[in-house]
Amino acid sequence: MTIRVYNTLSRSKEEFVPRDPGAVAMYVCGPTVYNHIHIGNARTFLTFDVIRRYLTFAGYDVRFVQNVTDVDDKIIARAAEEGREPAEVAADYTLAFRQAMHALNVERPTVSPKATETIPGMIAMTERLIERGHAYVVDGDVYFAVRSFPEYGKLSGRNIDDLESGARVDVDARKQDPLDFALWKAAKPGEPHWTSPWGEGRPGWHLECSVMSEQELGLPFDIHGGGSDLVFPHHENEIAQSEAATGTQFAHYWLHGGMLQINSEKMSKSLGNFTLLKDVLAAYPAPVLRLLMLQTHYRSPLDFSPDRLDDATRSYERLVTPLRNLEWAKRNRAAGALSEATQLAIAALEAAPGTARQAFTESMDDDFNTAGALAALFDLVRVLNTFLEQHGIGDNARYASRLDEAAATLTELLGVLGVGVSSPVSAAEYPVDVLPMARDLAGYEGSDVRAAVDALLAARVAARTERNWAAADAVRDGLARLGFTIEDTASGARVVFHGRG
Repeated sequence: MTIRVYNTLSRSKEEFVPRDPGAVAMYVCGPTVYNHIHIGNARTFLTFDVIRRYLTFAGYDVRFVQNVTDVDDKIIARAAEEGREPAEVAADYTLAFRQAMHALNVERPTVSPKATETIPGMIAMTERLIERGHAYVVDGDVYFAVRSFPEYGKLSGRNIDDLESGARVDVDARKQDPLDFALWKAAKPGEPHWTSPWGEGRPGWHLECSVMSEQELGLPFDIHGGGSDLVFPHHENEIAQSEAATGTQFAHYWLHGGMLQINSEKMSKSLGNFTLLKDVLAAYPAPVLRLLMLQTHYRSPLDFSPDRLDDATRSYERLVTPLRNLEWAKRNRAAGALSEATQLAIAALEAAPGTARQAFTESMDDDFNTAGALAALFDLVRVLNTFLEQHGIGDNARYASRLDEAAATLTELLGVLGVGVSSPVSAAEYPVDVLPMARDLAGYEGSDVRAAVDALLAARVAARTERNWAAADAVRDGLARLGFTIEDTASGARVVFHGRG
């Protein structure tokens, strides 16, 4: 099955055919570095991280370009508030952004150009636009003449006459048309500025993405991505200035992620629900946050709330439990002849990884449907859990290899989604407090923490056999206070150590 993507430009799903066989040229609008990023930004960056990962998984060599806007009105305003230089503010928040992306397990771009490093290219494009009659100079400012580009509005589907009739904000009498936008801004006192043919100044926001994508990817490139809030005017303006300057198509496929809401309300500072990514990651691990976001298709609105994070935590536990169960079963395997029922179950287990891989791939090929892909992985989890509960793990090589294959497939496909699988806590990390408890409740006199836990479990089994519920509960409650949970399985009792919070 070929990959199909929803192209905002055509408003339909299309077969994805890259410019160069076996390679993908991809550009995604990056951050404006004036603050820590919020979780709405994070959703966009996570979305295109997963798309990039899947294209790589599908065999493409992906060149992923993401800009950093390090000169902008917002950065200048933040610097004035903090009494610092704009360059210092931009450097600090660029570092904070990269740290946040690393914490969220978002892969670094192939190239991450900064606006301040691309000024000569932006001046050159502006000069081309002026020469071709698509831009004009007013008092050191340069504006793009929107009506000079007849296809303006083709991405957003907006009619230029309707847009002009609704234009009421930032009206500048110097413009030839209210819709014209700035390519170059004349310098104001105290602002960063560069020398240009029109005097000292700095670039407008829209210009940098056109220049960087052309320089790093060539035209037309394959995928341009961003949040749906960028369709108009940012991406519409990119198309206009790029295609007016070059006379060629800018990008083939335009992909846009849906907006994120907080408890069904738009996120905004005025509503007091503005949530920073770093604060969420301080309370929940990255795999849980990624899982929450991936349970909704990237183009659909996503409702974000603490309850949904808690649900995602439980979903993550469901995904990693069979991996933990398998490791435990390997340490407690029992030899013996395989029953007919077990042999039939092994045959079913053999088919599960292939079935999951096919369903996963079919979902992701359909416009990167991560919700469907996760459903395929949960189906594989059910097969693994059921097998382990009913049959455990024996010494038969075929038996063990099929379990390992299923676990490896689950881990691999979760990795395609960027959902890391943490290893079970090793016995070496068990608290030493378990030793005196094992001495008091199980008569264990050694110094091995794993052996101490095993002795406590054995003591609990003996107490339950003798119907001494008080003794059995004392073991359970004592282990719980130390951060252990006892799980009773078909193969016997075992513990999971979560640590003490």
